[in-house]
Amino acid sequence: MSNKKSIRMDNLACTTIIVGKNATVDGSVIVAHSDDGLTDARVIFVPGGKQTKGAKRNVYYDNCSLGSNKEFNSTDIRRYIGDDRGPGYQTQSEGHAESKRLGHISLDFLKDVLDNPPKETYSYFDASYGIMNEHGLMIGECTCGAKVQPDPEKNKRILYTAELSRVALETCKTAFDAVKVIAYLIKEYGYYGTGETLLLGDADEAWVMEMCAYVLKNDKEVEKKSGIWVAQRVPDDHFFVATNEFRIRDIYQNQKDEKELYPEQLYFESDPPKETKETIDKIYYSANLFAVCEAMEWKKDTNSRQLDWLPTVSNGEYGNPYYSLRRVWRAFSKVNPSLHLSPKVQDGYTRHYPFSIPLPTDPTKPNSKEPVKKLSIADIATVYRDHYEGTEFDLTVGSAAGPFGCPVRYAVNPDQGDEFNLNTYKPEGAWERSISIYRCGILWINQAKKLKIENKETVVGISWIGLDRPAANCLMPFYPQIKKEDDFPKSMQTMNLLDFKFNGDSAWWAFNFVANYINLNYSYMMVELTALQSKLETEAFKKINEVLSKGNTEGLIDFCNKNSKGVIDAWWKLATELIVKYNDGCLTTGPNNVMEKIDYPKHWLKITGFYDGPTEY
Repeated sequence: MSNKKSIRMDNLACTTIIVGKNATVDGSVIVAHSDDGLTDARVIFVPGGKQTKGAKRNVYYDNCSLGSNKEFNSTDIRRYIGDDRGPGYQTQSEGHAESKRLGHISLDFLKDVLDNPPKETYSYFDASYGIMNEHGLMIGECTCGAKVQPDPEKNKRILYTAELSRVALETCKTAFDAVKVIAYLIKEYGYYGTGETLLLGDADEAWVMEMCAYVLKNDKEVEKKSGIWVAQRVPDDHFFVATNEFRIRDIYQNQKDEKELYPEQLYFESDPPKETKETIDKIYYSANLFAVCEAMEWKKDTNSRQLDWLPTVSNGEYGNPYYSLRRVWRAFSKVNPSLHLSPKVQDGYTRHYPFSIPLPTDPTKPNSKEPVKKLSIADIATVYRDHYEGTEFDLTVGSAAGPFGCPVRYAVNPDQGDEFNLNTYKPEGAWERSISIYRCGILWINQAKKLKIENKETVVGISWIGLDRPAANCLMPFYPQIKKEDDFPKSMQTMNLLDFKFNGDSAWWAFNFVANYINLNYSYMMVELTALQSKLETEAFKKINEVLSKGNTEGLIDFCNKNSKGVIDAWWKLATELIVKYNDGCLTTGPNNVMEKIDYPKHWLKITGFYDGPTEY
């Protein structure tokens, strides 16, 4: 078992979102993810083309599961070093030992699981988790605390969600195929690490798949190495968010013939109570779910054919109360304020927030289901860039925000409890946890849509990638249907937390430097940053909207590469301008206006004791 006190909590903190195709402005399905643990934030292009028949795929330890692991040469600086994931992972390896594998899987199972198994693997973008593949299969993720979080066992318990996401992108075109592949792999090869919420989307639909491990202490009639999981489809006209706490709830054991979509893998719930049929008729679960929960004594009533997934397998929120739920409230409230959801709940197992929500409709048309406004990529970016502005939890106000309204609150944990169990751990204090957070390494907002290109139905996927924290980055579109590494910018694949060069070859450092520098005078500098952010993103949105409306992808790779270079150059230029303009806490705007002092706000001077200072002898 892992020592939970040694786990870096900032590795286990992400926000992930789904928007159904009938809730978006252009009919795209959207799957988004902020990777809020700062380690290796490179985006690597992994080429496809490897044979699947008879192939054995190596599996490696995932640093994002339980932190660094010396046994498998996993570090915060490099998540993987080796030859198995393409050229991008063979470079920048100086001083780092090659990753040691946990085991391998045989890809021959694909012919038994998929109707049209691939002969060769697909190419995709990869980070701490897989991002998106050439067929528009999209990934999102967040960590959730589970009651059991075991270490990996070489050749026995070898899979975590990150590797599962990569195998899915390598072998699947659709989200539901990915559910089936992941279900098979968990059963056959075992699951380790934290609980996880994994989002899987394609141009038609999106699924939420949640999973955790278990460890049986004595001989039970249940697989000892495996894991358990549940999966639920998000309605096409709904918005979904997960924020480090399981979101799927009631599972009803099939009371008729327990029809299996795939042998010993998927049960379809076809006979729930009538009053809940509409909300859970798209739920699947692992065949061992009820047996495991009873064997682990998580499910006390062995006669009941129903369980509540969240409290059965986890202790709810981790870190501190509202670490997760406040973000759920905020995201739902920004998307549909007419729901009037309360930010305060009774406990971490609340049912106050539904699994997913529809968009607001016209109150003057009570029978209409058409949203007043559908969501765009820009709208989702706005959700991710939030610090509770304008609410009672606003991080840009108060003494902790300093004189210039900085929302950054560096995490502190002086009392060292078991942060995964708030039933026993009572933190001495806590900051509000906003959706945008200083320690985010990367944000991606993926969209996929079916288009007619040359009279043929084609899926076009776009991955909008922003480096470092959402509030201070700039989304850049990338087209995953590329065939060679040179089609993806080297600057996106270059990054080392221990090696900073101003105006260097790493795109990530440009955004991270500016994001940190603006903390010196947030309210002033952020105005300039958001103006540039809006200008560059609006230009890119316009171009991609043209592609998605006309179905002409010719020249799209070239546009994405030129656009990203222009954005990165503009960000380094912004860094230089901010250094000069706000030197020594003053304002310099020209040769006749040099080092003009910037006054502290009077309200801040008052609360910090300025007016109690030495004013007379």
